[in-house]
Amino acid sequence: MKLNNVFKNNEAWIQDKLSSDGKYFENLGKGQSPELLYIGCSDSRVTAEDLMGMGPGDVFVHRNIANMVISIDLNVMSVVNYAVEHLKVNHVVVCGHYACGGVKAAMQSADLGILNPWLRNIRDVYRLHKTELNAIENEDKRYDRLVELNVQEQCVNLIKTAAVQKAARDRNLKVHGWVFDVHSGKLIDLKIDFDGILNNIMEIYHLD
Repeated sequence: MKLNNVFKNNEAWIQDKLSSDGKYFENLGKGQSPELLYIGCSDSRVTAEDLMGMGPGDVFVHRNIANMVISIDLNVMSVVNYAVEHLKVNHVVVCGHYACGGVKAAMQSADLGILNPWLRNIRDVYRLHKTELNAIENEDKRYDRLVELNVQEQCVNLIKTAAVQKAARDRNLKVHGWVFDVHSGKLIDLKIDFDGILNNIMEIYHLD
């Protein structure tokens, strides 16, 4: 890759936007009011706005390895707090994807250095669901199911937070779990039972 081409591409992109809307960047500079917070994987194949058919200003985005929502990660927690309490988003999406390298790496018996504590959270998801997962003989299908279960557990982690609980009560904010199929391009809604999860965890995780 020649980095100089990036700047050439940028100039072409600017001209393309201005040709269809002369005030495109003027309007872009006025601020943002997205309705959706998207928490996805850093994988270079999974581009948040593109796969949803959205553009700049439509989605507040956070990406990390394997789309994790970890309570002691100040990065993701700051994003959640800002999006929910200040931008007032009405929907929060955790989007995983099949063929996720982070999920696969978590299940390998290897010392991955600084990645170890991060990936341990995915191993915890496996531990919670090991009976179901161990019953899946095909390894690829087992990893696909772990991707789905990891999305589900990260949604649970979101629902544990005070910001999400308050917004759910005050303005009916919802949390969604999706998976992107890199083999077909399809977005799959896992139909996370937001209200059911919220009701089940409130005895222990009620923060409001």
